[in-house]
Amino acid sequence: MSLPEYGRSIQNMVDYALTIQDRAERQRCANTIINIMGNMFPHLRDVPDFKHKLWDHLAIMSGFQLDIDYPYEVIRKDNLVTKPEPIPYPHACMRYRHYGHTLEVLIKKACEFPEGVEKNNLVAMICNHMKKDYMSWNKDTVDDRKIAEDLQELSGGKLQMTEDILRVMAARINLYYRPKSSNGNKGNNVNQRKKN
Repeated sequence: MSLPEYGRSIQNMVDYALTIQDRAERQRCANTIINIMGNMFPHLRDVPDFKHKLWDHLAIMSGFQLDIDYPYEVIRKDNLVTKPEPIPYPHACMRYRHYGHTLEVLIKKACEFPEGVEKNNLVAMICNHMKKDYMSWNKDTVDDRKIAEDLQELSGGKLQMTEDILRVMAARINLYYRPKSSNGNKGNNVNQRKKN
């Protein structure tokens, strides 16, 4: 069977329609088959071009031999096996693959920023992200000197990891990644109350 989802009974109906000599009778038989096929999948009736797809399926199931007046232009037999055009794979040249292409784009943008607090914040975020990416691929601890060297190399010497940037990096890590001591004390107080 070319379309097994419709089952053997529908295929037998299509095969019978191919044997009908009278064109008007063959057309009525095809319309009946389409109605039955539509009733098999009532949840798809709201799908655009549902009827068109049913007529395409009828043509496929008949091996494109059913001589009737199709209400739609049905799919051609040679279009069934056509392959889509291949999608070209991007070949972006990356210096360090563990940092990724997006980080290199960010570094280029950071080079264009004017000197100031905003640029320092951006460079600090980039450095923290570089550390995180480095740690995901290399399980050893990462040294700030290594990140500073990579940042300088990827930026063509335009970005440097200064003391100001190291302070911003540490502040961001403390703000977002280190637990606050007040929460820990509250939890300890609750546990002490339960023991008492």
